Amino acid sequence: MPAVHVEVERKFDVPTDFVLPDLAGVDGVAGVDAPEERQLEAVYHDTPDLRLARARVTMRRRTGGPDAGWHVKLPETAGARRELHSPLGRAGRTPPKTVQEPVTGIVRGAPVGPVASLQTRRLVTLLRADDGRVLAEVADDTVTGTAFAATPDEPATVQVWRELEVELVDGDEAVLAAVAERLVAAGASPSPSPSKLARVLTDRLAAVDGGPALPKPTKKTPAGQVVLAALATQVQALQDADLLVRTDQADGVHDLRVACRRLRSILAAYRPVVDRARTDPLRDELKWVGTELSGARDGQVALAHLRELAAAQPDELLVGPVIARLQQAEIKDAEAGRRAAARTLAGARYRQLLDDLHALLDDPPYGDRAGDPARPVLADAVRRAGKRLRRRIAAAQDESASGSLHEVRKAAKRVRYTAEVAAPVLGSRADALVDRMKTVQDLLGERQDTVVTRDWCRRLGMAASAAGENGWTFGRLHALEEARATAAEAGFWELEPTLSKAVRKAGKK
Repeated sequence: MPAVHVEVERKFDVPTDFVLPDLAGVDGVAGVDAPEERQLEAVYHDTPDLRLARARVTMRRRTGGPDAGWHVKLPETAGARRELHSPLGRAGRTPPKTVQEPVTGIVRGAPVGPVASLQTRRLVTLLRADDGRVLAEVADDTVTGTAFAATPDEPATVQVWRELEVELVDGDEAVLAAVAERLVAAGASPSPSPSKLARVLTDRLAAVDGGPALPKPTKKTPAGQVVLAALATQVQALQDADLLVRTDQADGVHDLRVACRRLRSILAAYRPVVDRARTDPLRDELKWVGTELSGARDGQVALAHLRELAAAQPDELLVGPVIARLQQAEIKDAEAGRRAAARTLAGARYRQLLDDLHALLDDPPYGDRAGDPARPVLADAVRRAGKRLRRRIAAAQDESASGSLHEVRKAAKRVRYTAEVAAPVLGSRADALVDRMKTVQDLLGERQDTVVTRDWCRRLGMAASAAGENGWTFGRLHALEEARATAAEAGFWELEPTLSKAVRKAGKK
């Protein structure tokens, strides 16, 4: 398995004659080591159309320095980037399978090969605390970057520049900010380029990034353009979530399921804009993915909640090894969920879905109303979704079937996702509808969660009894979850009379 390194750094452009200032006086820095020179070479790998670079991911084989090996850098989140490290191995031109696996959902079977190389003369200066700890590392890099030609008849392009990187080691953001301030005062400037590779591949990226960003939609913008932009956003969200799942990150499965649900809702709500003959099969496949991953997510949420609930009970009401049994169930369920997610994402069916989604974006199957002004088309879609919600609510009022409110919840999601697409054109009324549907989702989602938690209480209570333990506490937890379901349901019915008005306001043309 690759080792994981979390990188928190800032990059600066500097002129060739820049002189690194004395950093010993920076707040928190007690000592500065003498600079150490390193010679680094990195060969970057990507698909011919730069799918990794466009997804803000880099894959390189680095030699020289203490971290030689294969590196996969993931997109930045909250100011940090995770970097997966694997040994160099024997492969030079072809990344090993273990290196490529985390980015399979981005590459999607396209060949991966060298696209650029960087030769770097690096002067490393370590900044230390008064107890000798290394707070940060300042790398003064003179870089020769070569972008390999996209086709055999084109020449390679070469750039030379100098830059600084300040990376935290055992310091905090305050140290990073203080060092950055000192460097800027000495003439450095924050780098506009997110990475060395992006700088080298600027021209090639411009040729494949799909052109300039679309302008902000207006009521006269063609409906097809608005819907296609929404679909592209969700395909990107699915791809980002795929990467989280493959690297075992929190909320990866949740984010992937949400992206699938949003895509399904958009394709259904906007059938007059995108032809259902092409999109209905995609909706079926997106539903399949969500179903395959449901166990991985539902059990995680249910057992985490039950552990918190049990921990909040008075000691005298915890009869038997309740906490231990919940912990064991959570561990087993999480492992089963990871295996199920891995099987789903590794299969040919899922890979075909990814290809089909990207093909949809590349060649949109526009319907009859794709060329119409966006405002009336989007308003119609919101009203249709609202009618569907009213039908589900009426069914829930007329019958007491246990699944009826779950259908209301799904219809509310459809309204929300439809309104989110329309909000840039329909404005604040659509935003208000989105907020109202979020509240409905929260209430009915909480109610639905208790369906899962109560099933776990029943199963764990029976297992405890079979093992000779007292299952009383699991019965108590079940009763508490019943009360939570009742409260959530009451909250929904209190809110329900306001929903039709919110839909009507948002759906005005």
